[in-house]
Amino acid sequence: MASRVFLIGGGWDLAEVYEPFLRAVAGERRIGCLIVDEGDGEAQFERYAQALRKAAGPACVPVPLLIPLGGRFEPESALAGIDGLLVCGGLTPAYQEALAGCLERLPALLAEHGIPYAGFSAGAAVAARRAVLGGWLVEGVPVCPEETGEDLAEVEVRAGLGLVPFAVDVHAAQWGTLPRLVAAVGRGAVPYGVAVDENTLLSVADGEARVAGAGRVHVVRPDKKGEGSVVVRAYGAGERFEV
Repeated sequence: MASRVFLIGGGWDLAEVYEPFLRAVAGERRIGCLIVDEGDGEAQFERYAQALRKAAGPACVPVPLLIPLGGRFEPESALAGIDGLLVCGGLTPAYQEALAGCLERLPALLAEHGIPYAGFSAGAAVAARRAVLGGWLVEGVPVCPEETGEDLAEVEVRAGLGLVPFAVDVHAAQWGTLPRLVAAVGRGAVPYGVAVDENTLLSVADGEARVAGAGRVHVVRPDKKGEGSVVVRAYGAGERFEV
């Protein structure tokens, strides 16, 4: 597990959710912004660059790391001279595909060079060891709105970066994705999970997670009462839990 991981559930209203990540970045604060380019990569980069500069001022230097749709991320060359890595938002399966060739190499490089990781929306989801990529059906039964399916029908879980031991779903309150995570945990597809609201940050370090921002983080764990049962607990800003 990386020493510092920052998971943002989406949203553009609070630049402050980037501040703990930026404080953890040493050096010149050159922030690599990994974006799967679906045709508007440069415009998306500018959006993240503005949010980072708003949070940190001129001391922050955003650097575009654009990966064409269907391409693969090569971390050894991309991370040269980078002090922090922000994996941005978009179609979550496309991000998992872009990172599929470096699921072990990227975490090792981040740890070796002391580079903090931040994930925004899709970037938060793929930080998990078992990543919930999307979908809105479980055996044909709806568990969340169809428009949140990320171009997938059945809920799908694939290998992620393993930076955190739990699965991550995002836009929880805004998109109604908490039931998708409940279904994934209840079926045993993931060990446990967190559903993060927009404009909300979950910082993970030294076996502890801390919530900041405007929303909540819902932690979903298996219940001992029986197969398929789960326990859900909500945490607000300033609250912590063990991971």
